[in-house]
Amino acid sequence: QVHVVESGGGLVQPGGSLRLSCAASGIIFSFYSIHWYRQAPGKERDLVASITSGGRTTYADSVKGRLTISRDNAKNTVFLQMNSLKPEDTAVYYCCPGGRYWGQGTQVTVSS
Repeated sequence: QVHVVESGGGLVQPGGSLRLSCAASGIIFSFYSIHWYRQAPGKERDLVASITSGGRTTYADSVKGRLTISRDNAKNTVFLQMNSLKPEDTAVYYCCPGGRYWGQGTQVTVSS
């Protein structure tokens, strides 16, 4: 059984930083591309960042230069470093290995 668990969300002021983590079990983690999505209230779930098994990264235009995705295969974990946060980054953030398995998400709220 595959388990995906996101953590690290919270309330932060505009301009602040957060580091999200995604831990997965039940899969050969290093084989998978890992994706971070986010969903704001009343909006669709959007792809934010991805990292391939080889470490190649891609980002949505709205987060380029502010968010950084990385992975530690030895720990079956992917990270999303979020800097210079804006109120429009407020959403539930989901990790999705292989575009197939979903966690419960972690809430990020950017507000003064």
